[in-house]
Amino acid sequence: MKFEQLCLVSLTLFIHVASTTTPPFSCDSSDPATKNYPFCQSTLPVTQRARDLVSRLTLDEKISQLVNSAPAIPRLGIPAYEWWSEALHGVSNVGPGIKFDGTIKAATSFPQVILAAASFDAYQWYRIGQAIGREARAIYNAGEAKGLTFWAPNINIFRDPRWGRGQETPGEDPLVAGKYAASYIRGIQGDTFEGGKLGQHLQASACCKHFTAYDLDNWKGMNRFVFDARVTVQDLADTYQPPFEKCVREGGGSCMMCAYNRVNGVPSCADPNLLSKTVRGEWDFKGYIASDCDAVAIIYDAQGYAKSPQDA
Repeated sequence: MKFEQLCLVSLTLFIHVASTTTPPFSCDSSDPATKNYPFCQSTLPVTQRARDLVSRLTLDEKISQLVNSAPAIPRLGIPAYEWWSEALHGVSNVGPGIKFDGTIKAATSFPQVILAAASFDAYQWYRIGQAIGREARAIYNAGEAKGLTFWAPNINIFRDPRWGRGQETPGEDPLVAGKYAASYIRGIQGDTFEGGKLGQHLQASACCKHFTAYDLDNWKGMNRFVFDARVTVQDLADTYQPPFEKCVREGGGSCMMCAYNRVNGVPSCADPNLLSKTVRGEWDFKGYIASDCDAVAIIYDAQGYAKSPQDA
């Protein structure tokens, strides 16, 4: 079966299921209590709607939304939301956002990323991302997903085969990894192959990970939670940063995930030079930054960089 036929069959099945269920959207038009809120007015700019919503939250409600499993806020008609879903080479049940425990039992599984990257075919990468994004949106619309934010692609540079997650990446070359990131992201988020045509609304959200200089899990007593990558300014600029820069500037990625490790002594998730100066300042990133699982906690617990959990 050809790629296009496979995607069409999968999408048709999902659309059929979606037509019989109710997706977990905020601002239910049948709820008169919420329809007059500015954040529910789809004609307003997204920034204005977001500002209005945040202004209505209590401090406790704001804090509750800072974790991956964000609870519902019934008084505002906001359902629970799960930020953590996976889609490295297909919509996956690895994260808590999608479990395939309803009517939809599976989604299309494409080749491992390192294999797809070996084709050096950017349009193929785009089409894979496009199919994943469409299936993700269909599953969500069917009411069988808790979120539309996917922690993919993994664009770390893979140069040591002892790292057990190398198959998740496009490989060792920063140029290829960057092109893969841009192509995949445009596809999953609903942009054109050439890019630049994406409006305010995403098909699904892609998250580039793990920023930055991250390619170790556990080696000779050194694990990913405490590893301190010593990287020169030139190597950072030539090797580790280009894929993430392309993620932002060419792909329009809506999320950046900071890694567990430290870079030159500073935890990635606590480094203003990396996150504020480089990602937001130099690259003009407008999306959200997510920490890897418990990466904020280990700034205090494992690394001792912060003086307290509150400081972390």
